[in-house]
Amino acid sequence: MMKVAAVIVAAGRGHRMGGETPKQYLALGDTTVLHHTVTRFLNHPEINRVIVVIHPEDLMLYTNAVGVLELMPPVYGGVTRQQSVLCGLEALVSEAPDIVLIHDAARPFVSADVISDVIAATRKFDVAIPALPVVDTIKKAEKAIVQETVDRTNLWRAQTPQGFKFSIILESHYEARGQELTDDAAVCDFSGHPAKIIAGEERNFKITSREDLEKAEIMMGAGTNIVRTGQGFDVHAFEEGDAVTLGGIKIPHTHKLKGHSDADVALHALTDALLGAIAAGDIGDHFPPSDNKWKGASSDIFLKEAVRLVRERDGKITSLDLTIICEAPKIGPHRQAMRQAVAEICGLEIDTVSIKATTTEKLGFTGRNEGIAAQAIATVMMPEK
Repeated sequence: MMKVAAVIVAAGRGHRMGGETPKQYLALGDTTVLHHTVTRFLNHPEINRVIVVIHPEDLMLYTNAVGVLELMPPVYGGVTRQQSVLCGLEALVSEAPDIVLIHDAARPFVSADVISDVIAATRKFDVAIPALPVVDTIKKAEKAIVQETVDRTNLWRAQTPQGFKFSIILESHYEARGQELTDDAAVCDFSGHPAKIIAGEERNFKITSREDLEKAEIMMGAGTNIVRTGQGFDVHAFEEGDAVTLGGIKIPHTHKLKGHSDADVALHALTDALLGAIAAGDIGDHFPPSDNKWKGASSDIFLKEAVRLVRERDGKITSLDLTIICEAPKIGPHRQAMRQAVAEICGLEIDTVSIKATTTEKLGFTGRNEGIAAQAIATVMMPEK
């Protein structure tokens, strides 16, 4: 197994955020930006050692930020980022890592997947960086007057962590002394070691302004969700007819279902399940059968309204599970069409919709072919208030 170390660069003194505290030590959620960043690497199974490069004046801030986290002793950085990284690399020489990842302290949302992908690509290509393609139109301007539109075809936005074979990045930093290079991949490129690009992530942004910190705080809140479930049950009797409306489709049959609307027992059960998940009453509260407005109405109206109410509360429907109980008609031949119809009504992917059927072994009203019953469970993710 290759030994992998991480250098977290936290020696910057920029105060674009306002105030006297460097951004890496500002509060984010119930801790600090730096604590979130460091924890991402400490919790990764492929990372063996983590060291943080700090400014000499920030030792108390650093100690308060990391608490009892099991890190290597911090190392003081230099005047520039390039110098600070070299200080971190030299502190790792005695550890003899095979691979080192270099990461900005102000990128607290780097995912475990990106870290793993960078390590894997570094093993293969020696130098690897996550990056995102430039999608905005790029203008070159002079004194705020556009001079040229730049071709963005081969332009990328580099992120961190950037991965390197340890011997290569250390030697490259020695060779690049005196150069003003903006990141460690540029240092390696200067020494003839170009980087392999892997896919980055939009959430792995760098906090550089007050707006970035506000975005990070929103993301912290958005990450706290609770699972809500709701159950729905409905029954409709048969009456004379030649088809039943079930799960949003028409199925030829010897009878139809009796009801104030189109009596789609499946959609009614799903509607009540969604309303139950958000504690919004039941279908009768929203669409009372005493109101002639809903006489003969298509039940997809009811289900769409339940979906709208979930989304109005910032909820996300993660699964719908429906069981139809009847002797006839046979549901199996129509199950896929029903799943597709429900998915389209709800604006979901079909793999989130499950539809099953069963009988009551000739027992009860469904066993006597007097009607159809349906029960449903809806699972919804809701932001914690």
